[in-house]
Order: sequence, then structure tokens, then C-alpha cells
Amino acid sequence: NFIRYWNSNFREDKIINLDKLTYAGNKLNLLDIQNDKKYEFIKGDICNSYLVDEILKNNNPIFIVNFAAESHVDRSIAYPEEFINTNILGTFKLLNSINKYFSYLSKEEQDKFRFLHVSSDEVYGSLKKDDPPFKETNKYFPNSPYSASKASSDHIVRSFHKTYNLPTLISNCSNNYGPYQGIEKLIPLTIHNALNQRAIPIYGDGEQIRDWIYVDDHVRALYLVATEGCPGETYCIGGDCEKQNLEVVKDICDILNECMPSLKKSQLLENLKLNDN
Repeated sequence: NFIRYWNSNFREDKIINLDKLTYAGNKLNLLDIQNDKKYEFIKGDICNSYLVDEILKNNNPIFIVNFAAESHVDRSIAYPEEFINTNILGTFKLLNSINKYFSYLSKEEQDKFRFLHVSSDEVYGSLKKDDPPFKETNKYFPNSPYSASKASSDHIVRSFHKTYNLPTLISNCSNNYGPYQGIEKLIPLTIHNALNQRAIPIYGDGEQIRDWIYVDDHVRALYLVATEGCPGETYCIGGDCEKQNLEVVKDICDILNECMPSLKKSQLLENLKLNDN
């Protein structure tokens, strides 16, 4: 969604998309622009420093936006090592390559250069019922291997700004929803499982509060952070739409019941599966 937004609005800019294409990556999501001369796809891993060095040397980017992450809480519980490798070690290796590249830029180029690290509000922990929304001054309180790995990567990014004066930016965004989202995420998984009369997983008591933001709103916010943000700063991005996880699932069941009356709401809600993990 971010690539499509930038490609549509800033036609003079070349976009390099480096993607490992793991379970969450789908090259078909950008099928409509794959032949655009201003867009180039490179399959690769941010942990591959040689590849990253070559891309930087050959393309001289002014903006680098790091979306690369293992990003699902449930998977982090089952496969924590993958999250440590990509989110922590991968971010460090990427920053190391970028810092070397940055040191060779002219003063004018350095003044324009920005590295935006896209993170998560999960680093702040969970909100209780009467808690105010997260803000940039909240203490980090990660509760899963995923959020711990993202918190670690945030600290690494900040350290490169403080130590090497690399012009970094960090964004901590709430839960996204919208086009092209992977099936494992709460909203698409709920829709998919409800339509197929499968169990809908709800972890704990389902009363965890999350803020939700439409992906296109997130994309526009990222553009503003990248182009107008102050290096070294962190920016919280939210949709001002806080809901309990259980409430989100019930709302989806209500909508599906209206769209497809053959699916009884009672039947849908019977498929809720509470999990204490």
C-alpha cells in the first residue's frame, strides 16, 4: 500500500522494493505496477549485508523505509527465533550498511537523507479499560517475543542516531486493516473463519484494547513522518478507534450476518475460541 501510494503521487521517484517474500509477502500485491520503469523489485533479506550494500551503492536512495519484520504475535510465540533474527539482527545489519552509505554522501545529500523505521504500538504493552491512548513518552512494556523484538529494534535505531548522527525516524502505529492484509491477522482471519464456519481464535478473555487504523491513513501518515519529521524523534500513529478484540470480532459477525443472513449470528459466535496463551 505504501509503494502504491508513493508511486501514484510522486512519479519522478524511483522505488526499490527489497522483500524476502516470506509467508506474509506476496509479489502479486504489486502486479499492477511490476512493469513500471520507476519500480524495481529485488528478492532478498535485510540480513544480507552484501546485497544491501550493493543496492545502496547502485541506487543512491534519499529515503529508506524499513517495513521488514516478522510481525505476528501468535507466530512469535511459536517461532521466536525468526523474530529475533529479522527484527533485531536484521535491523542492526540494515542500519550498519546504511550508516556506511550515509558517511559517503555529500553534506547536501546528508541533509536530505532520512531512514524511517516502521514499528508498532505493541512495544508499549496493552491498554486497560480506562487507560489513555499511548503516546511517545510511554515506557516500553513488551509482552510477547514480537513486541520485545520490535522494542529492541527501536532502541537500536535510536542508538544509531545518537551515536552516529544518522537521521533516523521511528513510527509506532496501531493495528492496521485494509486491502492486501495477510490472512493471519485478526480481521481477515475472523472473516475467513466465520464464512467457513471455523473456530475464531480469541486470546485470553478478549478484552485487550487495541486501536485500529485503515492502512491508507497509515500510509499518508508515514509519508508526512518521512518528509517532515524531525530526525531522532518518534511518532505515534493511531486511528482514534479503540476497541476490545472481542468487540471487533462480534462487530464483524454482525456485519456478516447482515450481508449473509444464512449465517446466523448465534452460529458465528459459537465459533469463538478463547485461548489462554
